[in-house]
Amino acid sequence: MADNTPLTDYRNFGIIAHIDAGKTTTTERILYYTGVIHKMGTVDEGNATMDWMEQEQERGITITSANTTCFWKKKKLNIIDTPGHVDFTVEVERSLKVLDGAVVVLCATSGVQSQTETVWRQADRYNVPRMIFINKLDRLGASHERTMGQILERFDCNAAPLQLPDATEDAFKGLFDLVTRKYHVYMDDKGDNIEVKDIPEEWKEKVEQARHDMLEKLADADDSIMEKVLEDKGISADEIHVAVRKAVIAGKFIPVFTGTALRNKGVQLLLDAVTAYLPSPLDVPPVEGHDVKDEEKQLTRPCDSKAPFSALVFKVATDPYVGKIFYTRVYSGTAKSGETLYNPVAQKKERLAKIVVMHSNKQEIVPQVSAGEIVALVGLKESTTGHTLCDLNEKIVLENMNVPEPVVSMSIEPKTKADADKMGLTLKKLLDEDPSLQVSYDHETAQTIISGMGELHLEIIVDRMKREFGLETTVGRPEVAYKETIQQPAMEVTGKFITQTGGRGQYGHCVVNIEPTEEKGQGIIFVDQIKGGAIPREYIKPCEKGFREGCLNGILAGYPVTDIKITLIDGSYHDVDSSELAFQMAAKEALKEGLKKGKPVLLEPIMDVELVSPEEFMGAVMGDINTRRAQIVNTGVMGSLKTTRCNVPLSEMFNYVNAIRSLSQGRASFTMEPSFYDVVPQFVTDKIIGDRAAAANK
Repeated sequence: MADNTPLTDYRNFGIIAHIDAGKTTTTERILYYTGVIHKMGTVDEGNATMDWMEQEQERGITITSANTTCFWKKKKLNIIDTPGHVDFTVEVERSLKVLDGAVVVLCATSGVQSQTETVWRQADRYNVPRMIFINKLDRLGASHERTMGQILERFDCNAAPLQLPDATEDAFKGLFDLVTRKYHVYMDDKGDNIEVKDIPEEWKEKVEQARHDMLEKLADADDSIMEKVLEDKGISADEIHVAVRKAVIAGKFIPVFTGTALRNKGVQLLLDAVTAYLPSPLDVPPVEGHDVKDEEKQLTRPCDSKAPFSALVFKVATDPYVGKIFYTRVYSGTAKSGETLYNPVAQKKERLAKIVVMHSNKQEIVPQVSAGEIVALVGLKESTTGHTLCDLNEKIVLENMNVPEPVVSMSIEPKTKADADKMGLTLKKLLDEDPSLQVSYDHETAQTIISGMGELHLEIIVDRMKREFGLETTVGRPEVAYKETIQQPAMEVTGKFITQTGGRGQYGHCVVNIEPTEEKGQGIIFVDQIKGGAIPREYIKPCEKGFREGCLNGILAGYPVTDIKITLIDGSYHDVDSSELAFQMAAKEALKEGLKKGKPVLLEPIMDVELVSPEEFMGAVMGDINTRRAQIVNTGVMGSLKTTRCNVPLSEMFNYVNAIRSLSQGRASFTMEPSFYDVVPQFVTDKIIGDRAAAANK
């Protein structure tokens, strides 16, 4: 690209956190200090650069991950600001898949919240090196020590602060750097005028103790520091910088920084830390993938502009002026505008019409893209989220990202018959953009059903259909995405499909064992144990297909079946009459019989709910949550507030926001995220089955 920045000076990182921790404000300050913008916007005023969607500005939350590029001390920063709301967790998922590092932002008042733990686990899944920024130190009730305690307890990681604040709330003026033993004092409101002083006498003992504790933690991750700590030798700032960088990249140490982004304190030091400690594209392992023709054959691509081209499309967005844009992380090789690449997932050639660098929702056209960069491509026809782009002659399929299962569904219909086709096209565009959205058609009720990660997720989808596509719709009440499973094994269940109609008939016969899986969340496991050719090899796949298709609709209320192990143990065939279709139908019959014998039950999504309330309202809040079939996990204290963590069925949490506001005069809050599926009590099951039957008979 035009700036000729070497790869060692690239930092591809994301800002991740719980909702309201201050991610977007932190990114806004980064853009200001790096000279990308000249006036700082705020989320509250709806003019933050990274929150460009109307829905984001109105609600004061981030909905879609936004990408931008800036420079700090000759280092090139590609930043992705991600949403914190659990309904948009796929945005975090796909960002972490392609990033080399992450900054986890925590609120000094609220500490480590449930959604923060979720993004932490997502970062663990992709082995993303990270550091922590404790934000909002100026807020009433802020506590650096309490937040540090929660980091160590809830994340169970080797973390230590590299800075200490000189105070909190209104008294917060500066930061002590434990590495350089210097005191950074902020002399103006914009954070531009910083004086670096020696540490005042009254703070020296506390700073030295904190430095010693930090070095002991670092010693656990670095042998050279360990030797010096044991020998009680002096350790220079440069030695600490080298050791911290090495340990962060290896995932063995989490440095913690602090400040207040809204009051413009601590952000420049955070930028220094990003450039000093987070990895460049050359510091992370080569990307892994597999051969196009053989999934077992593993391939890698080094981060080298001269290697064969490979890239992952991690997000698709629709721009009103240029159409679809494809956010892409390039792992190896170089590509120029106008070149033709190959999409091995769609098995189609793709031509690059244009390459752009994104600055939130604005674009800068560039002539080419190389390894290590994050850009947006224009002109692709067959690609979508999770697809690979590679060299025409050196093909590779890169690993796709993990997409969470939807937990809430609702029916949606166009207001006029004329809009029926338009709704289909609009939903297709939204499906291309959002892999966590699912669309299906319920034949019983003749309705289109959209499924997503929560009420807000579906509300935003409907709102976007109206604003961006001019489509008015009528929506049904949100419904829970239940599942079905069995509680006991059903052994040697027979399924037969035999017809005889004059000429050639149909003959399929299989015998199966159907058992609950050992662990929750394992889905459908199929095992082939046919011996002696009782069922010919060519009919095994049709049997599996029949079982999997049968699992889409359970026998209790027609919900998908999950967490069962199906073992094909025996069967028979007819030389003339057997066919793939016959064995498919026989498998469905066997499944139906097995589910009946296996004590079928409904499963419902259980949410991990965290309640935060002033003490005087906690009794009323707890009384209400207990009527919602809640199971209390633990209780705690956060400053002057009481906290409760509990597991509550999602079906009991619809419209809870209004309930908790009225119970607490608007002073209590809650967060929730999907945790696991559990068996529905019988009285609730009976009601669900009755409601489904009534809807089908309408």
